[in-house]
Amino acid sequence: MRIGILGGTFDPIHFGHLRLAEEMCEEMELEKVYLIPGASPPHKRRRPVTPFNDRLAMTESAAEGSPLLEALDLEGRREGMSYSIETLRELHGLFKPDLNLFFLIGADAFLEIMTWKEYESLFDYCNFVVMKRPGFPVKELESFVLSLGVGLMPGKERNSFISPAGNSLIYKEAAFLDISSTSIREDVRRGKSVRFLVPESVRSYIVEKGLYITDGNN
Repeated sequence: MRIGILGGTFDPIHFGHLRLAEEMCEEMELEKVYLIPGASPPHKRRRPVTPFNDRLAMTESAAEGSPLLEALDLEGRREGMSYSIETLRELHGLFKPDLNLFFLIGADAFLEIMTWKEYESLFDYCNFVVMKRPGFPVKELESFVLSLGVGLMPGKERNSFISPAGNSLIYKEAAFLDISSTSIREDVRRGKSVRFLVPESVRSYIVEKGLYITDGNN
């Protein structure tokens, strides 16, 4: 069972997230990609985050546009901070015993992985698909991977590494759309249109719930 996961605050989810998930699902020949909103993201403590139920509802409605994508409320069921290592362990419990898990992550976020809880153990539970922007220096990523101290060794395929557990780390070029949740929230606050930045169902939800109309999230 080849399953992908793409996590994020998704505040709100937008076409950039969805295009990455869809593209990598096909590229890596995955059965499905689960979109997992973080309930209490440990790296987002400096700003208010929209309530989880709102972010989950937007993610669910966005995922309905593709048979390859599905929202998963796994992190919303847990108390405390949303740590990836705990999510990976839960996924293996849900899909055991034949799960082959692929963690989709942007290169910028991957470069911060040493700040994650039990980051050394992450490579025991999943493959990593690190999505790099066109023009991003591959050498920077390669040197960083070797500095992690988790025993990753160059694989047979170009731009790949193998962990001692047998999982892979693969670099993939992806079609990054120049869209950000931050700019979408700012556009809404300023009364500007966010059509064609988010699915119409997400835009309607934002309007209906009055999200992002002030400096803090509702």
